[in-house]
Amino acid sequence: MNVSRVLEGVGIALDSIRASKVRAFLTILGVAIGVMVVIAMASAITGINRSVAQELETLGPKTFFVQRYFEGGLTISDGSDEMSPWRRMPPLKVEEAELIRTLPSVKYVTWREGSGGPVSFESKHLDAQVTGFSPNWIYSVGGTITMGRSYTHVEEASSARVAVINDKTAESLFGRLDPIGKRIKVFGEPFTVVGVYVEAAGLFSGNPSPSVTIPHSTFSKVADYWPGWMMFAVTPKDEYTVAETQDQVTAALRVSRGLRPADDNNFALVSQDRLLDTFNKVTQGFFLVMLALSSVGLMVGGVGVVAIMMISVTERTREIGVRKALGATRREIMFQFLVEAATLTLVGGGVGMVLGALIAWLIRAATPLPAAIPLWSVIAAIIASTVTGIFFGLYPASKASRLDPVEALRYE
Repeated sequence: MNVSRVLEGVGIALDSIRASKVRAFLTILGVAIGVMVVIAMASAITGINRSVAQELETLGPKTFFVQRYFEGGLTISDGSDEMSPWRRMPPLKVEEAELIRTLPSVKYVTWREGSGGPVSFESKHLDAQVTGFSPNWIYSVGGTITMGRSYTHVEEASSARVAVINDKTAESLFGRLDPIGKRIKVFGEPFTVVGVYVEAAGLFSGNPSPSVTIPHSTFSKVADYWPGWMMFAVTPKDEYTVAETQDQVTAALRVSRGLRPADDNNFALVSQDRLLDTFNKVTQGFFLVMLALSSVGLMVGGVGVVAIMMISVTERTREIGVRKALGATRREIMFQFLVEAATLTLVGGGVGMVLGALIAWLIRAATPLPAAIPLWSVIAAIIASTVTGIFFGLYPASKASRLDPVEALRYE
């Protein structure tokens, strides 16, 4: 099976495409759709994963989180302890965050709780994400305060009614007015706007939703929220590793909670790597959808391969008879038809890759998502296209190779 025979099969397949444009188009279309789905979804998922990693990076590569419970997401079922193990985990407290802040390896720690709630200014009303943060909250969320200031430790200690709003909230409530010093209502309570901030660029910052940040002590008094789900963000000092800081945090919380050496931790430390692993598991579900959708397209293309190759066998029966009479073996006939079938599907795969790349470019241009085509998806598309052609071309190729040369030569 030399190269010349492969090229001969490719040439015949291309001639078949030109001769039977409609049939070939249907075959190519099915494969192209399947490959396009693979390329487009793979590029989007790659972009999402990169964007999430970039957003975590804005916190500092060493920042980790302390939570009440973490197991790749919270699932609440019937409320029993067996089905809801988080019930056995005591809620985190501000006093524990203050304890962590005193550790020699900790640069800073922030704590937060949040809830959706009504926000209004005069006759304008909107629903916003309201977050109760410790005073150094800007270290946790990134972004920039563009007007005014954040609230102070004194305002946190005194449960002051002050708020920092994001630019979306400022635009919705105040338009071109200067929001600094204005009185808004959050959960129906009056607050003074002391600052405006712009969120850090990232996956979810292309069109930010309204949000309001207030002192945590104030939040716990005025907010309508589900208590018990406070979270800490801990950043180690430069001279300490993440592991060393996590060990100190773990030891401090275990002592504070009176845990014995044999007791398991009743809190969760979550590194950025663990968050990324969890997020990647979520995106695996999208890959399953991707495989299902692409399989449908490849099946359609495969059926087209069977149809067009069977027609090709019929139209070239005399040619097959002549080749067999001249000494061509069954293996050589079969190989030629499989090359033709694979060529058909590879053309469809090439079209699909171009369309998928176009979609990835549109996603990247129209959204903040850094969509990128991973190399594995291109390799997978080529392999899938080739295997589809070979698998569905087996029957026509086998039929061609089994033709009786005498009967084939008599065929009109």
